[in-house]
Amino acid sequence: MRMLYHHPLSPASRRVRIALAEKGLDCAFTVEKPWERREEFLALDPAGDVPVLVEDDAVVVVGNAILEYLEECHPDPPLLPGGPEQRAEIRRLATWFDGKFDREVTENLVGEKVIKRLSRQGHPNGLAIRAGLANIHYHLDYVAFLSERRNWLGGDSFSLADIAAAAQLSVIDYIDLVPWDNHSDAKDWYARIKSRPSFRSVLADLVPGVLPPAHYADLDF
Repeated sequence: MRMLYHHPLSPASRRVRIALAEKGLDCAFTVEKPWERREEFLALDPAGDVPVLVEDDAVVVVGNAILEYLEECHPDPPLLPGGPEQRAEIRRLATWFDGKFDREVTENLVGEKVIKRLSRQGHPNGLAIRAGLANIHYHLDYVAFLSERRNWLGGDSFSLADIAAAAQLSVIDYIDLVPWDNHSDAKDWYARIKSRPSFRSVLADLVPGVLPPAHYADLDF
């Protein structure tokens, strides 16, 4: 059986887990702590980061390439639907959340408040945390802007754009730092995501020593 090396608080890992579930692909999961730099894991990915997918035939696929790989090998249901223009827009939005959102929000909140403690990499940076708390409003406004004008973030169909955004927001929601009450349209979009069967394993995540808020797994918030 294929194996995914992941960490429950890694948005990149969550993206792949959701995509696997959307496509109905069986997979075993191994929690990897990238900061431990295990030799066996570095042999799979010299960069030492999650996620890493290992197929039954020992093919190893790393990082963002996993989603494109799954889309090419298992095109149904498509997570990059539509024609070239729509697929370009989906990729643009996925890059926005994987890159800009991750740098401006997730690294400043989850990275500082949780990952530093789990990896024993020092004390949280208060300035970074305040920046993350300020930046998240701008991104939630953008989610609302998109969801008001489209059925899903990338267009008419659920896509990698929704998966990328939900993966980021879900790890921040796990530590109860998403100001949902100030962003009702973004909250409504996320409630739709939470109700998808592919999101069940994400909502079941538990990180030792870090408990999520009561609403985290509540489909009705």
